[in-house]
Amino acid sequence: MFQKLTRLFGRDAATSDSSDTMALTDTQVLQALSGLIDDNTGKPYTAAKAVKNLRVSDSEIALDVVLGYPAKSQFNAVRSAFENALAPLAEGRAVKVGVSSQIVSHAAQRGVPLLPGVKNIIAVASGKGGVGKSTTAVNLALALAAEGARVGLLDADIYGPSQPLMMGLQGRKPETDGKSLQPVVNYGVQTMSIGYLVDTDQAMVWRGPMVSQALQQLLNDTRWDDLDYLVIDMPPGTGDIQLTLAQKVPVTGAVIVTTPQDIALLDARKGLKMFEKVSVPILGLVENMAIHICSNCGHAEHIFGSGGAAKMTSEYGVELLGSLPLDLAIRQAVDEGKPSVVADPNGPIAAAYQAIARRVAVKVGEKAQDFSSKFPKIVIQNN
Repeated sequence: MFQKLTRLFGRDAATSDSSDTMALTDTQVLQALSGLIDDNTGKPYTAAKAVKNLRVSDSEIALDVVLGYPAKSQFNAVRSAFENALAPLAEGRAVKVGVSSQIVSHAAQRGVPLLPGVKNIIAVASGKGGVGKSTTAVNLALALAAEGARVGLLDADIYGPSQPLMMGLQGRKPETDGKSLQPVVNYGVQTMSIGYLVDTDQAMVWRGPMVSQALQQLLNDTRWDDLDYLVIDMPPGTGDIQLTLAQKVPVTGAVIVTTPQDIALLDARKGLKMFEKVSVPILGLVENMAIHICSNCGHAEHIFGSGGAAKMTSEYGVELLGSLPLDLAIRQAVDEGKPSVVADPNGPIAAAYQAIARRVAVKVGEKAQDFSSKFPKIVIQNN
């Protein structure tokens, strides 16, 4: 009799445990995850609808975290955070969390169609030369690629192309079929520059309309291959190329590069206002050469001043995406054709560029999506 009762109670206990296990709902899981904040966006993952394919059974809790920006370096940390949050609910279940990124197209200026093979275009600009804009552009492109995105880099400085040198591609020529150009690839980034098509010492003595036409040809005649982001390294100033880009190229957003120096900030303001006038969103400001740390004694000094970029961001309601030091290694790396992000991928400078790149991608992701590619095309035929 005792054995029968034991077996009976044992079955009831097992049934009760099974029932408890099966009782876990999707709502309970989402509630447990509601407190998890995405450090890159500052918002809960659940509010951003990043949690996909949630599956709850008596044997496992499984879900996918799909980020709207590239963040390959963050995947393990995100996975661990979700696993820790779900552990109290597991009760013997296996917890399976997949993490990935999905980059979509976002709207550009009204009336400007998207470029074939390119989801988003980011213009990197400055009001004046000498502030490290090209160095920032190339490292931004490489940082986005390091985070898992498909990236292109267009050198829009027709008068002074520098990207072939910075990307270690001097002397290379793009393949052509007579109608279009194949991007020249290095470090996983697709690139195009007038520097590939002319001799290094050849001066481009062209008037504005010719320069604008050359830019459009480089942009439109290059066979960009399924890019998540095309980074355009703009020439300094607010002239013909900038206006051509703003009026005829689908720019998702612009990044303004400056130094803390007052005269650089004065010109950066002009660049910012120009993009505002032509309805190109400002993604934010990058402060370059913000501080110098002596390699001999470690003394830190603000050679070009301090606080200027923060004041400008407050003044115009834009975000300071990040600050970069005045560092000998940054200059040496681009001169050698191996920028900081690939020369020392685990170093502090590469980490700073990657943090800026993630922030830029998040800002792009906050823009309205472009659904034009999903609309059916209407074809009129004579029957």
